[in-house]
Amino acid sequence: MEIVFTRVETEEEIAVLARLASEIWKDYFVLVISNEQIDYMLDKFQSVQAITEQITKQGYEYYFMNVNGSSIGYLGIKQEEGKLFLSKFYIHKDHRGKGYASQAMELLVNLCKNRKLDTIWLTVNRYNDATIAIYEKKGFKTVRTQVADIGNGFVMDDNIMEKVIVLE
Repeated sequence: MEIVFTRVETEEEIAVLARLASEIWKDYFVLVISNEQIDYMLDKFQSVQAITEQITKQGYEYYFMNVNGSSIGYLGIKQEEGKLFLSKFYIHKDHRGKGYASQAMELLVNLCKNRKLDTIWLTVNRYNDATIAIYEKKGFKTVRTQVADIGNGFVMDDNIMEKVIVLE
């Protein structure tokens, strides 16, 4: 199946994205962090208000990943100086393992080439072994770790990973 990537722009699309984020996060992250931290992070980073702020004031771009007309996941990116920050990359559990991550990575690499960006970087929970293995398979390398205080007694304990893009 081919993914169609559509940019999130309207208030309605942002609301759909926030609902999709909540569904995916509550299913996936319960294996890695507490329900309390999931709820806190969804409110802080993936609520309608947070996403709207990221898009309108912080330079983020969000894209739905659509298959057969329904959203199966989403990407959140931010262009920085010479690099692309992959902030969010989530696929609904019913659609994992079908090659969609490879199609999304191809989109990201092409975006980098078109924008003359030579690196994609991301943060991933240090204990999220399955996701780290996927990123490594896609050519990412861990360059350092960081612990970020996100408030309310919670931290994000992450690997910083990078993938170098060969610009032709």
